Amino acid sequence: MDKEYLIEKWLSNQLTEEELKAFEAMEDYPQLIAILDNAGQFKASEFSSMSNFETFQKRLKTDQKPVRKLSWIKPILRIASVLVLGIAIYSIFIFNNTIKVQTLSGEKIEIELPDASKVMINAQSEIKYSKRKWEQKREVSLVGEAFFTVAKGSTFDVITTEGIVTVVGTQFNVKQRDAFFEVTCYEGIVNVRTKTFTEELRAGGNIRFSEGKIIQGQNTSEYPTWLKNISSFHRMPFSQVIAELERQYSIKIVLDEVSPEILFTGGFIHNNMDNALKSVTQPLSLKYRMDGTNNVILYPSEK
Repeated sequence: MDKEYLIEKWLSNQLTEEELKAFEAMEDYPQLIAILDNAGQFKASEFSSMSNFETFQKRLKTDQKPVRKLSWIKPILRIASVLVLGIAIYSIFIFNNTIKVQTLSGEKIEIELPDASKVMINAQSEIKYSKRKWEQKREVSLVGEAFFTVAKGSTFDVITTEGIVTVVGTQFNVKQRDAFFEVTCYEGIVNVRTKTFTEELRAGGNIRFSEGKIIQGQNTSEYPTWLKNISSFHRMPFSQVIAELERQYSIKIVLDEVSPEILFTGGFIHNNMDNALKSVTQPLSLKYRMDGTNNVILYPSEK
């Protein structure tokens, strides 16, 4: 079938089933479809239009100037590719410019923010901030746990799904794991806001939101113990202790006839898994056994 005839009918969406098969078998078919797809991503300028393909051919024939045949498909695709790539790069580096830092199981990372504030990020945690907007708005999004040493300056916000912590210049720890949210102030003053509660914490103050309950207390340590590779807990549900063990050692813990709601006070180290497991099982009269490479089962001693 005539190539131009098929293109004309394709443009007007009038191809029969037999003609469609012939059109799809054309050598230029992939390029024609690619051009149509790329064109749909851009808003067209105001060009004059032809009424149909026949009119377009007649106008070409009236032009007496000699012309040479051009391979118009590949240049257009190259131009479209350059435009798309340019827009993508511009969006990443100019509009977004978002810095994201994630930690793995058992990993801790310290980073410095654009204003010289420092953040120590605990295992399996993530922070994000906009470098481009930092001078206008000091704001960090947090999932997990991190310790902040904030340089003096404008308001500094830590955004989590459970609440917002606002400071000017101080040291504080924020922990947000699922619906658990805890803030401890070590220096200066921080403001903690949730959907239902607002509280001002001074140095040594601690506030915890868990299972719909608000618990306030005092912290006697100078820094979070996890900075020294120790996880510590005070009357914490055992499920939170188990979750932290899994984050620090990249293991899966299964409770066999052990309630996850038992309150636990104590801690474990981050550099020896056997010692860590003994630290959390012995105070509760529990035992443990390995089941495969990364699975650990906890069960009552008398079982």
